[in-house]
Amino acid sequence: MNDIMQLYPPLQQPRALSGLYLDLNLQRQAEPGDLLIYANYIASVDGRIAVREQGCNDFVVPKAIANQRDWRLYQELAAQADVMLTSARYFRQLAQGSAQDLLPVGKQAEYADLTEWRLQQGMKAQPNVVIISNSLNIPTAALDNVQDRRITICTSDRADHRQVDRLTSLGVAVYMAGHDRVEGLRLKQLLVSMGYRSAYMIAGPEVHRTLLADGVLNQLFLTTRLNLLGYDAFHTILSGQLDQPVSLHLQRLYLDQDSANPQLFAQYNTLHPR
Repeated sequence: MNDIMQLYPPLQQPRALSGLYLDLNLQRQAEPGDLLIYANYIASVDGRIAVREQGCNDFVVPKAIANQRDWRLYQELAAQADVMLTSARYFRQLAQGSAQDLLPVGKQAEYADLTEWRLQQGMKAQPNVVIISNSLNIPTAALDNVQDRRITICTSDRADHRQVDRLTSLGVAVYMAGHDRVEGLRLKQLLVSMGYRSAYMIAGPEVHRTLLADGVLNQLFLTTRLNLLGYDAFHTILSGQLDQPVSLHLQRLYLDQDSANPQLFAQYNTLHPR
């Protein structure tokens, strides 16, 4: 069913949801020797991407905004990635059974076309994984869930060497990509040296701020579910300080006219101050 209306640039003919992001071919946009880094979030109109779960200190995506139509586009973005950038927090949630899902591309039947698409593009069935972590508090058991792909951990020079030794003993490559914290430029240089051309960031607002502050995030995909949530304890798409605002240039804006999931899909380019 064609129930996606392209609002910008204006397009009169409705589109289907499937293929909406896959047609972007993000894996081909970077020039040789460069890397395209893109991020993706879903938020309510009042900016909530995660709220504190009742009875604990963990933050989760609210059920009121999560939906399968947005999840399809999340998977399409993953399908175009050579590597996914995530955090130690995700793996702690995975070990506790509270993670939203296993890292895409999903192995369910409805995403089989994405796996096939990757193989047709000459890509592996699954993108590799880079874990960005200063603490290296990464449960060993959680890493077992992604043994079908290459796992790399990026940390800082101040990392606990006992944790580094523990992880390297498991056969995981650990790289220092910053002095006090993981730095965006050093992270990007490492990824380029590893031959990656497209990287999909699915970590939280702190990693997002790092990539924005260091001027290495190229594109932002933002789904806005058309509801208001409230909540006093919540996360938005960005935390911490930026020395200067990062301007966004709207590339595409879509209205999802599905009555059960009214939402906007936006694609932005980042315009970093020079």
